[in-house]
Amino acid sequence: MPRKIVAYKALPSDIEAYLRSHADVMNVDPQDRAAFVAALKDADGAIGASVKVSSDMIDGATKLKVLSTISVGFDQFDVADLTRRGIVLTHTPDVLTESTADTVFALILASARRVVELAEWVKDGHWQASIGESCFGVEVQGKTLGIVGLGRIGGAVARRAALGFRMNVLYTNRSPNEQAEKEYGAKRVELDELLAQSDFVCLQVPLTSETRGLIGANELKKMKQGAILINASRGPTVDEAALIEALKNGTIRGAGLDVFEQEPLPVDSPLLAMKNVVALPHIGSATQETRHAMARNAAENLIAALDGTLEQNIVNRDVLVR
Repeated sequence: MPRKIVAYKALPSDIEAYLRSHADVMNVDPQDRAAFVAALKDADGAIGASVKVSSDMIDGATKLKVLSTISVGFDQFDVADLTRRGIVLTHTPDVLTESTADTVFALILASARRVVELAEWVKDGHWQASIGESCFGVEVQGKTLGIVGLGRIGGAVARRAALGFRMNVLYTNRSPNEQAEKEYGAKRVELDELLAQSDFVCLQVPLTSETRGLIGANELKKMKQGAILINASRGPTVDEAALIEALKNGTIRGAGLDVFEQEPLPVDSPLLAMKNVVALPHIGSATQETRHAMARNAAENLIAALDGTLEQNIVNRDVLVR
């Protein structure tokens, strides 16, 4: 019998055609939970993104061998549970590195130079004379950028900062990044020192039990009063209530955010009323080229994992040595 794949996200036509050349594909709306769960019970693999796949949803999915997420993050899955079940989880960590790093630097520049705020100010008809100090931003070039988590994306941000803007790069990471230290002059420090010294603090960590709430009220107080927090990793890495308070009372200068504790961001969020906040709708990798490459990568991961030939992009590699 042909293998069965559940696609719970719309895929480009050529990617779906690729999958159909290897298996039967069932397109399912994940918002219809009952239909989604029923489809998983008869599937060998599944591909999609931005939907939590909980343990109870796959209790009856005895044929399920592979879940392929079209993302670098995998906090929508219980990885330990998947490993116990012998289900391989794959992701797409490399193809989105550069586009996400571009988004991070866009947030740095937009926040420092008040791009969004002043663009709206012009559109609202307030530009009636030469601008004064009330419209001034702060420099980016030559400043200190602190990167929390210097992996693929963090490294790409460091390259832009050091080589493009002559920034001093500090970083925290579980292990040294020798390439960044050699090529970009990055210096590994403890988190407290990074917070105290950085003009921009950039989070580039996955969401884990250790990183949830990593930046809270105490950490925000350790930052420079003129510092800007940049988060394009995962929303819950920051205590949003503490951030709102810090932005209100001037503990820090501003924030550039592509991710939030709740997404989509509620329309009544105080963040939306703050001029010192640049808020984006989680567009980190959202270019046509990158999203297509991610879908292709995820589809190839899925088929190779079903064939037993996949050697990279595996989240829970332990499942392969059971």
